Amino acid sequence: MPESLQPMHEPAPRAALVAFIRRAARPIDKFSHQARLYRLTQQIGAGEIYDDEVVFAAAWLHDLGVFIGHRPENLAQLATWDHVAYVLERTPGILAECGYPPEKVPAVRETIRTHQPADSPTTFEGALLRDADILEQLGATAILRTVSKVGRDTRFATFADALQVLQRHLDQLPDQLRLERARDLAIPRIRALAAFLTAAAAETGPIPW
Repeated sequence: MPESLQPMHEPAPRAALVAFIRRAARPIDKFSHQARLYRLTQQIGAGEIYDDEVVFAAAWLHDLGVFIGHRPENLAQLATWDHVAYVLERTPGILAECGYPPEKVPAVRETIRTHQPADSPTTFEGALLRDADILEQLGATAILRTVSKVGRDTRFATFADALQVLQRHLDQLPDQLRLERARDLAIPRIRALAAFLTAAAAETGPIPW
């Protein structure tokens, strides 16, 4: 979501954090993921009681360690890079610079720590972020995000690599969603991703990508 579309009344710490991520997000398309992710947490968490300030900070910070300039350039180091550990180390200083209340920092770090599908969140905020991040890996958005990495990410040398990852996401991720609202939101995304993969297979047949 462009910065101009952020609510005009956004509290100063939130605005400062968005501005920081806008500057740090490289390639530039990495920036939009954070805004979509936070919006998904709001949709999943509608009607629930939780600390939105914690979720906002975690959603905007969670991928800092995958940005160019923050991750290693050396391919051998990148192969073993723990981007979550990097974010957890940087979070207190960044939030302090943005003016976040220091008492929020432990909860933000815990929410980030458990945001990946293989993790087990210990808080509702963590479950929100994790389910939202899973939803981002399903549907049309997932297709755009994955295909855009072909040729510029060592994991995606060919389109076949992208298709294999998308198929794995379709097969494995829906069952890992924990919250009922997230499972409801996943339904059209699952259908869209399944239709895309079926069409790709029908159009190409055995021809390698």
